[in-house]
Amino acid sequence: MMDSNVAELDKWMDSMPEDIKNSYQRMKRMAGVLTTEPEPEVGQTLKEVIWKKNKSKLYRYQSSLKKTNKIPILMIYALINKPYILDLTPGNSLIEYLTNQGHDVYLLDWGTPGYEDRHMKLDDFILDYIPKAVKKVLHTSNADEISLFGYCMGGTMTSIFAALHPELPIRNLVFMTSPFDFSTTGLYENILDKRHFNLDKLVDTLGNIPHNMIDTGNKMLNPIANVYGPFVSLADRADNEEFVENWMLMQKWLNDGIPFPGEAFRQWIREFYHENKLINDELYIRGQKVELSNIKGNVLNISGSRDIIARPEQVKPLLDKISSKNKTFHLLETGHVSVVVGRKAINETYPLIDGWLKENSK
Repeated sequence: MMDSNVAELDKWMDSMPEDIKNSYQRMKRMAGVLTTEPEPEVGQTLKEVIWKKNKSKLYRYQSSLKKTNKIPILMIYALINKPYILDLTPGNSLIEYLTNQGHDVYLLDWGTPGYEDRHMKLDDFILDYIPKAVKKVLHTSNADEISLFGYCMGGTMTSIFAALHPELPIRNLVFMTSPFDFSTTGLYENILDKRHFNLDKLVDTLGNIPHNMIDTGNKMLNPIANVYGPFVSLADRADNEEFVENWMLMQKWLNDGIPFPGEAFRQWIREFYHENKLINDELYIRGQKVELSNIKGNVLNISGSRDIIARPEQVKPLLDKISSKNKTFHLLETGHVSVVVGRKAINETYPLIDGWLKENSK
């Protein structure tokens, strides 16, 4: 019955003006993509689990190529979304690229928190998980030093960890679109305005903060482009196989979110967005004062000029606080996600990180 209805509609459309027929064909192609395309595979770089704690896992990535860089890289992602954005698909994966360039790459995957994890704070992740992962990486790689890579909120957490542990052999730190100064946060200032945003009631009621709530908030920064834009693009380019494949991959990741542990969320919003404690040396983690000036390792701080989640003016101020002699701020013409996936990332971000790490690991 459905096929006959479509056939009738196709026949009727043949009598329509050319622009209407073209629009109809685009809609059909888009509908075909949304209903018939299989779910794409992600995170395909070969890896093994070398350590676990609660929901978290520490991965070491494998390669048939020789590991020529003796200083291992530990990647730390945010508590939002899943970290396979760093290993999206073969040929479009920062982890695959670095592994193939001879780096010994590790990733700390926080896992998916359950309701029982609602009381976990940033203190727990920064003081109980990251130190043990660092110790395991150093032991596994038989290395004397380590490079840390933090993306988004993961970079903010990594900076806190490094500041609290100046005694550790942290040779290099790469921060990618990570916010440090929250004195200006763009439209987040309106969304998270304390006069209207009841943080305590939200956390006390829900426990963990659902991913779709955070995702909706992020989309509201540019609702037309974020909500409707992807489907307009798909309708226009549904006959381009490469575009459809990448579109499906990104939609899978964007919709494959995880809850944000409630107490960590309360801390993240209040002490960072509302009170801007980190950049002002006012943040305490489990009673320890966080001073970014304790960071002395080599630092590469990457920002995206079109990033509205971690704006360049939130990213750059880190360099004025740290004590590192070798520190670089690099502004790329990208957004918060396109900095790590897509042609721009493959051609610019990946070689930038690889080259900087090799140069500073000699």
